[in-house]
Amino acid sequence: MKFNSLVIHGGIDGDKTTGAVTVPIYQTSTYAQEAVGKHSGYEYSRTGNPTREAVEKLIADLENGYRGFAFGSGMAAISSILMMFQAGDHIIFSDDVYGGTFRVVDKVFKNFGLEYSFVDTSEKANIIHHIEDNTKAIYVETPTNPLMKLTDIQEVARITKERDLLLIVDNTFMSPYLQRPLDLGADIVLHSATKYLGGHSDLVAGLVVVKDEELATKMHFVQNAVGAILGPFDSWLLMKGIKTLAIRMERHCENAKKVAQWLSEQTWVKKIYYPGLSTQKITDSLREQMKDFGGMISFEVNDEATLNKILSNLKTITLAESLGGIESLISVPAKMTHASIPAEIRARLGVTDTLIRLSVGIEDVEDIIKDLDVSVK
Repeated sequence: MKFNSLVIHGGIDGDKTTGAVTVPIYQTSTYAQEAVGKHSGYEYSRTGNPTREAVEKLIADLENGYRGFAFGSGMAAISSILMMFQAGDHIIFSDDVYGGTFRVVDKVFKNFGLEYSFVDTSEKANIIHHIEDNTKAIYVETPTNPLMKLTDIQEVARITKERDLLLIVDNTFMSPYLQRPLDLGADIVLHSATKYLGGHSDLVAGLVVVKDEELATKMHFVQNAVGAILGPFDSWLLMKGIKTLAIRMERHCENAKKVAQWLSEQTWVKKIYYPGLSTQKITDSLREQMKDFGGMISFEVNDEATLNKILSNLKTITLAESLGGIESLISVPAKMTHASIPAEIRARLGVTDTLIRLSVGIEDVEDIIKDLDVSVK
């Protein structure tokens, strides 16, 4: 089945009992058992729920993986993956990760003995240099948040396979419509499903897909033991959003290209971070791993006065955290999504106080550009 059909008919398609076209919301905590230990496959909704199972099977189909898991947030998904490791294990992370990922590693999991290094994973040599005897996994964001750095997943997969390490990829910015990390050699792929998969800024969710049965067993144990699950209503709402993923992503990509090109012509723009511009140097391998370049753009303006003028000019775009919704959202990472990262690290990475992150929505692109045009009074 082609992807555009799979988002609509993948996973569990409809309800076989009643003929309902959409999967019902099974708003229940527990299930009747015929006898002790004899049940229909469901015992308690923390362990398994038919509505949650439907979205888990759907994301497994979309990412071409063995099994999917749905969590109460993207951070719950990330945290649950990290809970599969032990004290003393070492993980290499992309240095330019989402601020919440940095925070949970540096402020929470460090307290339980997890060791880590944040490195520029876009360079193979950096990864190899930081691999230690106790390294167990490499965790990659590509593109990164917010500087849009790209990592060659196949190249990193060769490194992990040679050393018996796990490769974990945060695929939030791309979605499976644009990039399938498991097909490129990753072992685990995750999403903040709050973003492009949900697509309508109306839910908070996280999704994980694993490549094989062994990882599925470990992941399900953590999911059940910790219980950071996605509820049935939000599972249903997420499936509803996913059904329009393909058509939404096409418009996100189309609009982002036009906005990025317009920004590249403005004298008040100091630097643009968007892989789809012809000025960006991208290898053939990186181009091949992505179907298109997504709807995210980061750009640095000349000064804070320009930044403030843009923010005061907004009518179509909304100043807010998050991304990936049908509406355009704008943020200042240094003061919003990445404020939890120490200032000296932000400065080293290039997350300046005049860096703007734009999630390009599916509105008329001329209205989006008009909001950004500081020449308009």
